[in-house]
Parts: sequence; structure tokens; C-alpha cells
Amino acid sequence: MNLKDYIASIPNYPSEGIIFRDISPLMADGEAYRVATHEIVEYAKEKQIDMVVGPEARGFIVGCPVAYELGVGFAPVRKKGKLPRKTIEVTYDLEYGTDTLTIHEDAIKPGQRVLICDDLLATGGTIKATIDLVEQLGGVVAGCAFLIELNDLHGRDKIKDYDIITLMDY
Repeated sequence: MNLKDYIASIPNYPSEGIIFRDISPLMADGEAYRVATHEIVEYAKEKQIDMVVGPEARGFIVGCPVAYELGVGFAPVRKKGKLPRKTIEVTYDLEYGTDTLTIHEDAIKPGQRVLICDDLLATGGTIKATIDLVEQLGGVVAGCAFLIELNDLHGRDKIKDYDIITLMDY
């Protein structure tokens, strides 16, 4: 199955010159969604994953079915102020400004092998911040899995010391 057949490309969104890669058609097609999830699950099985972590919101869409199939837990990474219990946080640079991500302080146990899942690897800032959160809690980032990688944005350079799988490249 060619998963790219289930990605909508929207030119000039959210701004001029950007091509937005929309995973909604992939999620809407049960077979395509199952195939994408299965590919990530097979990768994760080799990594002996104990926990899946995903940044909001599309990391939930990718990571939760993977965690379910693996029979392991899922821990959400959210923007500051969105998680109800005690958290740790990481602030990271954006092109214009900063952002802060948080995770519950008890989400990862020291030594747990973690798979980080998201829909897209672009500049790598969000994923690097997520890696930092997992490692602050003593987790071991065993791999990072993405549906799509935007090669021109060089996100892989920011997380080059980690094992990465992407199902589609643009």
C-alpha cells in the first residue's frame, strides 16, 4: 500500500509557500491507518518498548494505537498548563519565540524504554524537547517514529543520535 495516496497536500497553508501534509485522509481510511500503525508497531517490537510517548495532538493519534497494539502505556506530552498533576517542563526555541512542553513527573519510570511517536518530523524542535522530557525522567529513548518526514527542514539533524523511522518522506 502506498501511504502517500492517503496524504492530502494543501498548498499555501498555513501561509504562502508552505505545503501542508494532512494525515486526515489516512486516519479516515481504516486499512491505511491500520497499515501505518502496523509498520510502526513492527519497528517498536524490535526496540522492546515499555512506553509510548507522543506530543499533542497528532502524536496522540499516532502513538495511542501503537501503544494499544504493543500492550504498553501511553504518556501525553502537552503544552504548559494542560496537564492536571505535577509536571516537569522543557522550553525550546521556535523560529520566532519559544514554546514549553510538559509531561507528568511520574509518566516514565527510570530505565523504561520509550518510543516517541508523532505525525511529522519537520524542524525537530518538538521532538527534541520531548526527548529531553523523557530523559529527565530517566527514560531511555529507544526510537522515534513518524508518519511523515519533511526532509528539507532537516529535523533529523536535531535528533541524529536517536534511531528514527519515517513511513513517508517529502
